[in-house]
Amino acid sequence: MSDGMFAEELRAQLAEHGITELEEVALREALEARCETYTLIKLAPWPARRWKCKYRLMMGDKMYDAQSAAEAYAMGLVGVLGNHAEQRQR
Repeated sequence: MSDGMFAEELRAQLAEHGITELEEVALREALEARCETYTLIKLAPWPARRWKCKYRLMMGDKMYDAQSAAEAYAMGLVGVLGNHAEQRQR
């Protein structure tokens, strides 16, 4: 998977929330608009091999492991959007 390329399921989840721009900057900006704080870490080679990911996004008590920064932002964004949808249903 290269930057901007990730699972179709993740793309579909973003599309459900009206997010169709899947470039790294657009995803980061969308996440920043919906999340107060997060930390994105580019892993060094040995932990990347051990955990089979290159990036780790941490938001509150959630962690998302991804192959690219764009994928990490997308995963975090889906998590945030899912939480907002749950809160509206209550």
